[in-house]
Parts: sequence; C-alpha cells; structure tokens
Amino acid sequence: MFGIFSIHQLIISNSTIRQKLSAASSQNGSLSDNTNWAQSGNGTASDDGKLLNAALVALVRNSELNDMRSTIRQIEDRFNRNHGYPYIFLNDEDFTRMYFGKLPQEHWGLSPYVTEEKVKEALERNKDRYLYGGSFSYREMFIHKHPLLQNLDYYWRIEPGVEYFCDILYDPFKYMRDNNLIYGFTITPTESAPTVETLWKTTREWMLENPHLLPDKSFIHWVVNERAKYTLCHFWSNFEIVDLSFYRSEAYESYFQHLDRAGGFFYERWGDAPVHSMAASILLKKEQIHWFEDIGYHHPGYAHCPNKPEMNSRCVCKKDLDYMYKSMCNRRFGEVGNIYKDQALALAQMGNDRNM
Repeated sequence: MFGIFSIHQLIISNSTIRQKLSAASSQNGSLSDNTNWAQSGNGTASDDGKLLNAALVALVRNSELNDMRSTIRQIEDRFNRNHGYPYIFLNDEDFTRMYFGKLPQEHWGLSPYVTEEKVKEALERNKDRYLYGGSFSYREMFIHKHPLLQNLDYYWRIEPGVEYFCDILYDPFKYMRDNNLIYGFTITPTESAPTVETLWKTTREWMLENPHLLPDKSFIHWVVNERAKYTLCHFWSNFEIVDLSFYRSEAYESYFQHLDRAGGFFYERWGDAPVHSMAASILLKKEQIHWFEDIGYHHPGYAHCPNKPEMNSRCVCKKDLDYMYKSMCNRRFGEVGNIYKDQALALAQMGNDRNM
C-alpha cells in the first residue's frame, strides 16, 4: 500500500498542485509558444525567489513507497527545502490513501498502431533477451501530455530509489531558463543494441520525409558517427530537466508519431531514454543541452560523483566509483559538435543507401 509520507508538506493533492502551478503561471508568465521553443529564456542569471512553472515529476507504483520517500527526503535536503517546487506523482493505477495523478489509458495503453497479439508475442520473445524485455510498462514512460503537466514550462524527472550526493545551491530550472537550455542530464550510458534494433532506421526515414522540421544545425553527431552508424549513446531519463515546450513542438510530435506508427515501442523496447536522446540530438544544438556535472547522482547501475574540488566539496560520495568520467558517451559529448542540416540529411541518406 502507498502510505502517507512522513513529511507533511510533501503530501500534495491534484488540486493543490494545480493551484501552485496556476499561481506560478500568473506570477511568471509562460514560455514562448511552440513555434519559438528553441529560443526560450532571457539569457540572464537571476534568482528573485519566485518559482518558475516547474515541478518534480515521478512515475511511481504503490509498491515503491519506501524508495520514493528516500528520493524525496534527499531532494528536499539537497535542494527543494529552499524552493518549494511541487511534486507530481503518476501511476498506472489508483494511488491508495493518497490523491495524485492517474495515467489515462490513451497515454499508457496499447498504441493503436500495434496489435495486442503481436505485442504479447514480442514481449514473450524478448523477455530473456534483455532487461525489461517482457515489461509492458517500461515501454510506456512518455508522460509529457498528462493534464497535470499542462501548465508546466519545465519538469525534473525523479525516480524511486535514487541518490543525490551533492547540495544544489542554485535553482536548476532557472539555470536552464537563463542559459537558453532545453535539455539537462547527469548520466550518459550506451543502450543495449537489441532493444533499439530499428530505432535509427526509423529515425532516418522521418528525417528524409520531414527535412523542413529539422533545425539548421543539430547535435546529431553525438548519436550517429561519421559513417552513419548509431553510437547507442543516450541520456538516462531517470534524471532529466527539460523545457517542456520541446516535447510540445511540432517537430517532436511529428517524430514521436512516426515512431509510434512503426511499432518499435512495443515490438522492440524503445524506452523514453533513447527516444528523448535521439530527438534532442537531431532537433537541438549542442549548446542547448547541458550536463549537470555538479549534481552527484546514483541510479542502480551507474553513479556520478563530481571530481572537481569546487563541486565535490558539496558532495558525499566516492570519486573512484564515478562512471561519467569514464563514459565513452560523455567523452563523445565533449568532443563532437554541431553539423548543418544538409550534413545531417546526408547521414540519414547514407544509412538508407547501406540498408543499415
């Protein structure tokens, strides 16, 4: 049973969340409309004490009470006790003894572009091929259209059972806004190749069909190398801070719908992490994507512990256990840069010519 949190101020009902978000909206206004999502922010550093239209958002099951309490206790201690941003908890079933958001069937159920029989066959076929190969819910972690998120300009994805190692002495939401950033991350591993066997092929198809939706420059070289081969690099979405106008943009929606029609969310295991990462890389410039190096973080499997003295002095973690300073994908993130649209389209065409 999902019991009541021990910290009273963390028990936030749907109506309270809406009131807080509405109040924040009236104080701060909203970001640019979807046609101008890449230019949001005013480019100045400021901290006037006002909250942005932002929230900490978690996908959580009733069985994950203790792990979620641990995450919230750390978030509060490390950051949010000084700010008071609301929490939004989303579940695929009713919460017990609490009133939070439930994911509607159209956001969480089977896509209309796949058949139940084939999905069951795919889950059975893949259950022993890779982690979560037989999990239906793992394939349905795209939550940006939930009604509780409609008034948000930014969200920060949090998860049960993660650790935050460092005090965060500034507001990451405002840092994103003030520096014209769209996507923020902490950890960048490689994806398991069998889970995304046709993701790059399907992405190439969308790019060649929709060149008008591609930006003049993009960071595609992070996910695709000079030989048009998918690097499998992705941002781990269990931590992501995002300007939500990106996920609401025409380009992202078109791309997502193309992927949905292809069926790979269910027939393979296209998770939100590789999809968000591919979308950010083909639709954003490098300078719109930010590594929060100073936010020490652990999710089962990988950990990041800042090794720079000015960062590590605010952390409690073992530097020798760090993953990010050894990560091939992080190294590539630092080495490659933007390329022009015609070069990106050439990569997509090269992949088609090689039938990859």
